Amino acid sequence: MTTTAATTKLPLRSEVPAEDCWDLSSLYENDEGWQADFDKVAGQIDRFETYQGRLGESVDTLLEFLTFDLEVDRVAERLGTYAFLRTSEDQGDSDHQARKLRFQNLVMKASQAASFVRPELLAIEPETMDKFLADPKLADFKLQLERIVRYRPHTLTDREERLLAMQGEMSGAAGNAFRQLNDADLKFGELTDENGRTIELSHATFSQFLQSPKREIRKAAFDQYYDVFDNHRNTLAATLAGSIQRDVYYARARNYESSLEASLFPDNVPTTVYDNLISAVRDSLPAVHHYLDVRRRKMGLTDLHHYDTYVPILSDVKKHHTWDQAVEVILESLAPLGSEYVGTLESGLRGRWSDRYPNRGKQSGAFSCGSFDGDPFILMNFKEEVLNDVFTLAHEAGHSMHSWYSASHQPFQYYNYTIFVAEVASTFNEQLLTAHLLEKATDDTERAYLINNELDGLRATVVRQTMFAEFEKRTHEMAEAGEPLTVASMRAAYRELLDAYFGPEFVVDEALELECFRIPHFYRAFYVYKYATGLSAAVALSRRVLGGGEAELNDYLDFLRGGCSQDPLDLLKGAGVDMTQPAAVKTTLDHFADLTKQLDELI
Repeated sequence: MTTTAATTKLPLRSEVPAEDCWDLSSLYENDEGWQADFDKVAGQIDRFETYQGRLGESVDTLLEFLTFDLEVDRVAERLGTYAFLRTSEDQGDSDHQARKLRFQNLVMKASQAASFVRPELLAIEPETMDKFLADPKLADFKLQLERIVRYRPHTLTDREERLLAMQGEMSGAAGNAFRQLNDADLKFGELTDENGRTIELSHATFSQFLQSPKREIRKAAFDQYYDVFDNHRNTLAATLAGSIQRDVYYARARNYESSLEASLFPDNVPTTVYDNLISAVRDSLPAVHHYLDVRRRKMGLTDLHHYDTYVPILSDVKKHHTWDQAVEVILESLAPLGSEYVGTLESGLRGRWSDRYPNRGKQSGAFSCGSFDGDPFILMNFKEEVLNDVFTLAHEAGHSMHSWYSASHQPFQYYNYTIFVAEVASTFNEQLLTAHLLEKATDDTERAYLINNELDGLRATVVRQTMFAEFEKRTHEMAEAGEPLTVASMRAAYRELLDAYFGPEFVVDEALELECFRIPHFYRAFYVYKYATGLSAAVALSRRVLGGGEAELNDYLDFLRGGCSQDPLDLLKGAGVDMTQPAAVKTTLDHFADLTKQLDELI
């Protein structure tokens, strides 16, 4: 950040030192290289037509097509990753936006050209398809084909599939509108922090203000932030409703019983896993309410508001990490995963896998974006005074190493692991980081600080994300039942959840109801529950690895190497945890309750 007089402002992208930015040369050296591959893929789209009506004629023809399709997909992934990452650097850069839109248009054309593939494959007589699958020539594509056959009840005619493919760009309009409004157009003004600095309030700095030890600053940030969302509540409600209606439309068009079933179908995850998660968390809400009461008492407050739940209870404990210090402590904590894991990650984090700090127009939050041919990149908005950002970096590093292992050990068609298992690898790293820091704690105050941080992490990832998951389920059920999705109806649904999850002694400010309109993940419905199931699995697996030996470690590394070569629930069973049962979620929430008791005794 640059400082002028008493005001601190985010730098322009052009002002950020190169060493703090990711190096995308593993994808493309420059935009010209991207354009060359773009033209290559664009020139291959017409070739899809040459296979139409022929996929069932012989094994050799099918193999030839699948090989061609794979080659196009591989280059397209590279193109899309580069376009996405460049746009993420600066949402306001029109050249980056244009490149991304051109790629999306290319994908739409390719999808239209290939829309015949699934219906044609599913039209092959089952006996013939069984013979194809038994042929050694198709061994590399057997699982891919079997997964397509699963979709037989949900695949339409050639013409209908083509019409759905033509809607691709249009169907993303609600999400695109939200992202432009949320990431580029919304302005939140400035605030003065506890040190007298005037800082621009943004998505990136909001969490920083909420961790201020001064309550009046936390409240001011909360009020000022949500005032902006209140001023745009009708637009935001319309975009969210549009996204939900899209999900319902596609689920019905493809003959699913619900949009939830449609979303879980690709992972072969039964809806009972989703429902078991909500039930298990609901059953444990008294423990969450107890923790919030402990927080209120230890902070010396007569009442507790949402803006009081992010600041450490022991606010006088300072935890400051430069980027290099954060990397060092993360690498130390991950030592149980072996030299290959740690050495590879060190090279990436000390090198230029990551785009480190906030800049004007940069996408908010953090993510990992791996691809088969490029480095597994990490976007951060790292702030040295926020301990949670060290955990965020460890989290995203887990995603990136998962990408690295799967791309190193699987062919392209089976390397890209699902989100369901991705959240295991990321939160597993957070568990190891917490264990390491607790082991190194020098006194009860530091230990209490870290336990508090772990509790807040569990609450945010298991409890909060489950609340989000329940909101998604409720709003989609409202749409499926023909109930209107309005500002009032969605706020009312969210308010009921806030009251239940935070408990009767918690003060739910009316403005907090607007939170349901600002969550980017809601535009990828039924995604957030995977954070909760992922952390629950990670708690179980981290204990297994730390308490085990070489066999347990290899089970976990095999899980990372597995990509999507098995269904996610089977990959997790191989690693040592069965997520079809609620045991892992209950164990995690019991762990939450035990930590709350420890915290209450320590301070």
